[in-house]
Amino acid sequence: MRIISFNANGIRSAANKGFFDWLRAQGADVVCVQETKAQEDQLADPMFRPDGHHCFYRDATTKKGYSGVAIYSKREPDEVRTSLGWAPFDDEGRYIEARYGNLSVVSFYIPSGSSGEERQAVKFEVMKWLKPVLDQWLASGRDYVLCGDWNIVRARNDIRNWTSNQKNSGCLPGERAWLNGMIADARGDGTPAPAHGWLDSFRVLKPDAVEYTWWSNRGAARANDVGWRIDYQFVTPSLRDRLLACSIAREPRFSDHAPYSVDYRD
Repeated sequence: MRIISFNANGIRSAANKGFFDWLRAQGADVVCVQETKAQEDQLADPMFRPDGHHCFYRDATTKKGYSGVAIYSKREPDEVRTSLGWAPFDDEGRYIEARYGNLSVVSFYIPSGSSGEERQAVKFEVMKWLKPVLDQWLASGRDYVLCGDWNIVRARNDIRNWTSNQKNSGCLPGERAWLNGMIADARGDGTPAPAHGWLDSFRVLKPDAVEYTWWSNRGAARANDVGWRIDYQFVTPSLRDRLLACSIAREPRFSDHAPYSVDYRD
């Protein structure tokens, strides 16, 4: 089973850059997209419904052309959920979940705080609210794959300029402590790891690799590989032995993010 997570920074823009042509060659079973930046009625063209996939969207209702998540699935899910019960998060189109038996695949788009103090405060509020939800899922007995752009790096190996970004959103100590405090490995920033927690699929498969999933559009960040790893597939411990391989597709370029693919043993 192959699952791909991708922040499109506008699904129509990514489509015009060949994303769906690339996707057809990947053999993905489930594709989680973030930042569609479109309403579903704007995606009627067949190109937005890849051959052989069931397509599900959760648009932002508070602001059209903003945020938005999607799941494309070869297998029709038993159930699709688009609300976690908190309007400030749900209405920005930041969560969609497809359920297949005991497996849940989630497409998440965690807010960025880079635009200023107000949005950073929103981000911290979302983090505080989301933690009990994630704890409940972890303890539920279900298998979860949490895909998405979390807008937080974990450690020095996940960002090119570690020291100079300590006061910038996405690399703030409080953000990293929140994220690493839920992940049961020693690949974080020194935050004590839980004995039982989520697994970072990339770090399970590539413990010491330095690879990034996002590069600023400013300057020549991508050309110089001045990047951040902020796109993840976090999994429940029950899926550890099913992790086979992963890859970050830096090229072709469809967005300021790169698709992150993970292969799972069936």
